Amino acid sequence: MGEVSQKIMIPESFQFQVSSYDISGQLKLIWELIKAPLIVPLLTLGVYISLAMSLMLLMERVYMGIVIILVKLFWKKPEKRYKWEPMQDDIESGNLNFPVVLVQIPMFNEKEVYKLSIGAASNLSWPADRLVIQVLDDSTDPAIKQMVELECQRWASKGINIRYQIRENRTGYKAGALKEGLKRSYVKHCEYVCIFDADFQPEPDFLRRAIPFLVHNPDVALVQARWRFVNADECLLTRMQEMSLDYHFTVEQEVGSATHAFFGFNGTAGVWRIAAINDAGGWKDRTTVEDMDLAVRASLRGWKFVYLGDLHVKSELPSTFKAFRFQQHRWSCGPANLFRKMVMEIVRNKRVNFWKKVYVIYSFFFVRKIIAHMVTFCFYCVVLPLTILVPEVKVPIWGAVYIPSVITILNSVGTPRSIHLLFYWILFENVMSLHRTKAALIGLLEAGRVNEWVVTEKLGNTLQKAADARKANTKAPRKFRFKFTDRFNTLELGFAAFLFLCGCYDFVNGKNNYFIYLWLQTVTFFITGIGYVGTIIPSS
Repeated sequence: MGEVSQKIMIPESFQFQVSSYDISGQLKLIWELIKAPLIVPLLTLGVYISLAMSLMLLMERVYMGIVIILVKLFWKKPEKRYKWEPMQDDIESGNLNFPVVLVQIPMFNEKEVYKLSIGAASNLSWPADRLVIQVLDDSTDPAIKQMVELECQRWASKGINIRYQIRENRTGYKAGALKEGLKRSYVKHCEYVCIFDADFQPEPDFLRRAIPFLVHNPDVALVQARWRFVNADECLLTRMQEMSLDYHFTVEQEVGSATHAFFGFNGTAGVWRIAAINDAGGWKDRTTVEDMDLAVRASLRGWKFVYLGDLHVKSELPSTFKAFRFQQHRWSCGPANLFRKMVMEIVRNKRVNFWKKVYVIYSFFFVRKIIAHMVTFCFYCVVLPLTILVPEVKVPIWGAVYIPSVITILNSVGTPRSIHLLFYWILFENVMSLHRTKAALIGLLEAGRVNEWVVTEKLGNTLQKAADARKANTKAPRKFRFKFTDRFNTLELGFAAFLFLCGCYDFVNGKNNYFIYLWLQTVTFFITGIGYVGTIIPSS
């Protein structure tokens, strides 16, 4: 049999003629074919979801704003809500009137700051025989370990009861170090434990102001102080962080303490009742937010927390964008992962009332730790720009302008001195929402980087020396040098390109003038993309 050749006949109407259509024409045809049946419905759904999340965040911020006003005007201060009496020296009993307090200082290669925290802890105004300082050094650099140990020996020679502890491995990271420290035989007689990260510098009267809340109120488990930042004016990056964290301390922590006697432990600058830690199951390393994990478990056991907004502890903010991104990944991924692990445990709990459960699940976790990140990124960096390319999908002006304006104004109450930087803070928070959303999804899904722990780099006194040198017009100490690859962030640059193109399209074809916002947001993504945000010095 002869070979039979087969030909597939394609009608001319279905053939793409390269000679007739250029590539852009073909792409335009494909876009028109899929836009109506697929793109428009999906984008419309995205708008509805984004608006719903925006309303949730708005109601949360309004609620917090109303409560904080009531707290400031009518609520009694913690010293009046709880029993509080100053610690008195008793001539007859000597120092026995003071409880034994353990101070834990976890460290990891803290070359620039170890002297600050150890020195501040050693200068606490508390009877020497009623104070135990424990330096938990997980450093991997032998030279740094030796320096920290020598510093501990120097203070021990002055009569300070300070112990230098190391481990063979970093199992459990910070939670593992704190847990191991509580197992030491010399801390069995301690009633309370005070925790300071390596860059924190408490004032001498810290314990005298915090401990009485625990001594006179047996149902109080935690006393949390407020952070104050020694390098807030170092650069624009640190100024932006100050604005975000000041709202957290001024509003969120204050409201939680006043209404439900619950808030998230900040991991440092706080004093715990050791019995409460044990009652809650001790330190656990199942997430990267061991502090929040312990706080939620203790709260479910019925323990109360006290926040002291006027008790300040000096600390340091990350001054490089790389360090800040790693910190924000941990702070966003950990809570989302903890929410996944504990939500049903909170629901089933019988020891706390219904409204406290609603507060913890909905307000504390769902809105603040998940929705706040996702709506900022998804709505203002993805959905809104895409609606410019698909004019069939409309975003109401109340969702695109009015709601975010009100939320921004409510967020600004924490740092009045930076009100002139408010607009740039909005743009910067939109950039960071990209990383926070990604981290929150990783936590919810327990994906690859869910347990990633990178210790935040601290620069210590080098920052203050540089600032003093600038004021005195003298030569500043040599700044840290960073590789170009450390500064170059492709994800931010990719979004900068996307928003720039959307802005150009809106400038040519749009009617809403979104291009002004899009181009400003493009600039912010670009600045962070090249790592320049950590070098800009803000105006006062």
